[in-house]
Amino acid sequence: MNYPGLTFIKLGGSLITDKNQPLTAKPERIRQIALEIAQARQEHIDIPLLIGHGSGSFGHAVANEFQTQEGGEGKAYWKGFIEVWLAARQLNQIVIEICHQAGLPVIAFPPSAGVISKDKDFVSWDLRPMQFALSQNLIPVVQGDVIFDYEIGGTIFSTEKIFQFLCSTFFPERILLAGLDEGVYCNPQNPDEVVPRITPANFEDLRPVVSGSEAADVTGGMLAKVELMLALVKAHPAMQIQIFSGMKPGNIKKALAGEVFGTIISQ
Repeated sequence: MNYPGLTFIKLGGSLITDKNQPLTAKPERIRQIALEIAQARQEHIDIPLLIGHGSGSFGHAVANEFQTQEGGEGKAYWKGFIEVWLAARQLNQIVIEICHQAGLPVIAFPPSAGVISKDKDFVSWDLRPMQFALSQNLIPVVQGDVIFDYEIGGTIFSTEKIFQFLCSTFFPERILLAGLDEGVYCNPQNPDEVVPRITPANFEDLRPVVSGSEAADVTGGMLAKVELMLALVKAHPAMQIQIFSGMKPGNIKKALAGEVFGTIISQ
């Protein structure tokens, strides 16, 4: 099924939570973002949209404590698994409720309820309900989440990894990654300098300047994010990925409208 103009947008955990304070959301920022998305859809005739969000100080801090992403067994492991699930679930509910208040027709598709993996690789996810939601102009919402795994018991999939799997079915035209950073920094000490474009051809030269997140992030930080997005553009050459700051009011709306800023990842 084709969804012309389909855009995936990720709201980074560092954007919508205080990653240095466990279980602390930023509801006013989430509300601002939701209103900008609603305005963009009104002005651009209901852009087909799928929203993802990170776990930030909800999932990452708990997952780091229990090392859930590495798999395990026994009561202690599954207790940690449930604690991470609950933390991610709490943030997801906050995001869903605020988006609903902004008039967005959102509906949650938690990966923990449908994804099965084997040794951290996707095995299956029935996407027919999500396809139906998109066909009715609803907005599916996914998140970084715990996953049941045939080989190691359980693990965690980042929102970017969830997006990677969804791309093979939905073929979005764009992926927008909104976080705290203005893009991928040329020099981490100077936030005014960002790499304007990353491609498979120039990435190895740029790898030394791509740094990870300072806060707890069990899914790898900026380097892992860029590597995953490069794999996506290699698999889907027409796709464009944009990394930018969602902190500045108006940036989410501008990005949805097609304005180019931050760092672009493409072929």
